[in-house]
Amino acid sequence: MKALHTTIMCILLCTFSSYSQNIQDIINQVDIDKVSLTLNEFTGEQTTVVDGNTVTILNRQQANNGLAGDYLVERLGALDNVVVTEQPFNTNGRNIIATQIGKTNPNDIYIVCAHYDTVDDYCADDNATGTAAVLEIARILSTQCLDNTIVYALWDEEEIGLRGSQFYANQAANNGDNILGVLNMDMIGYDGDAVGQPGDNEFDIDYRNIANSVAMKDDILAVLNTYTFDLNVIEVNPGTTASDHASFWFANGGANPFSAVLVGESWETNDETPFYHTSADRFATLDLPYLNEMVKLVTGYMVTKGSLVAVDNTVSQTMTMLTSNQSSASYQWFNCDTDSAIPGATNQTYVPVANANYAVEVTSGTCTERSECLLFDTLGLESFSVEELKVYPIPAKNFITVELSSEIATDLNLFDVSGKLVLNKTITENTELNIKNLPQGIYFLKVNTKEKSGTYKIIKE
Repeated sequence: MKALHTTIMCILLCTFSSYSQNIQDIINQVDIDKVSLTLNEFTGEQTTVVDGNTVTILNRQQANNGLAGDYLVERLGALDNVVVTEQPFNTNGRNIIATQIGKTNPNDIYIVCAHYDTVDDYCADDNATGTAAVLEIARILSTQCLDNTIVYALWDEEEIGLRGSQFYANQAANNGDNILGVLNMDMIGYDGDAVGQPGDNEFDIDYRNIANSVAMKDDILAVLNTYTFDLNVIEVNPGTTASDHASFWFANGGANPFSAVLVGESWETNDETPFYHTSADRFATLDLPYLNEMVKLVTGYMVTKGSLVAVDNTVSQTMTMLTSNQSSASYQWFNCDTDSAIPGATNQTYVPVANANYAVEVTSGTCTERSECLLFDTLGLESFSVEELKVYPIPAKNFITVELSSEIATDLNLFDVSGKLVLNKTITENTELNIKNLPQGIYFLKVNTKEKSGTYKIIKE
């Protein structure tokens, strides 16, 4: 038994992989910290940088939201694989559109959208939450090759008559665009129930028997029931016409309807924000765990409908090298710290000559994807022997024990499969890591001293 334990520990010590490519793992890439930063910047709770200048976006009312629009253009423009278009539709109105062209079916279009204009200062729930969600979904999906086209749309002048979305929907109908579904997010960040109480985390899905909207609703519920979410759905039929999805139901006066639904907090059960349409609608009033679940659900639907192309952009790491997990492809390794391609680094494996963050760009057929940046910091460090460091039990439910053979400062960093740091501490003696509140799944524990390093695969049951 000891020999088997030694073999397993060696395998775990020697290999570290970044996130995988299935839909649940992509859903899990939603980062509420990134969403929160966007919300704070976009509502003026903190400064941000637009066009190289430090600014505060305090107000996004229709006649005063040019700075907010510029912020969205810059954020979307920084992503790979999307083309950003500014769509003016009257003197002040400006939609911000980012399009990710499908590799197999470029004319099959799915839209994920929200309005970014307001009626007052701040307006975090209405509708910075939907806007931040669109940006987060675009950040994640733009790293993937998809069979179908995804449009990330941010509408202007919703608050004064759905003007931006109406302009787009009518134009799309006139052009004969093959829009197969429009998922609109409006106010997705407030839940007034105490955590764990009946009715907690309810959300509305508004739909009508227009085009294929009922089937679209069913597809969203299939995602809800297939993957892991802490949400309870309230179906609303006939759904409200007071948000941008309705522009697609009634495109060209209803002559050319598109399939569309709205998701948002539960107005149907009177559980909407009490700060609606006031400057009291601020970041501090939001339920971030609830918001996180809502963004994850929409991400799951969009990646399902976008249809992942089977290219693996994940990376495996040993103590001495990095390896792309996609075989039979073309490769280019990048130094993420300098954002530059590494000359001559075009093989499936790469042996770093310095500690840094690295990524690989993989091209297979018409699809090119880049991996997440992966920290390589073991150059010149020896690995731990089984006698020097023990990590158990694996799998584990509530606690992981780390045993040290000497009392030296040891850094422990626990990452999820997306590479997000979920726990870190420095120890000098044997310790237990509490993983009770972490979701089930695979994690990686990186252990470092000044002289040695190792990575352990952790399975949370």
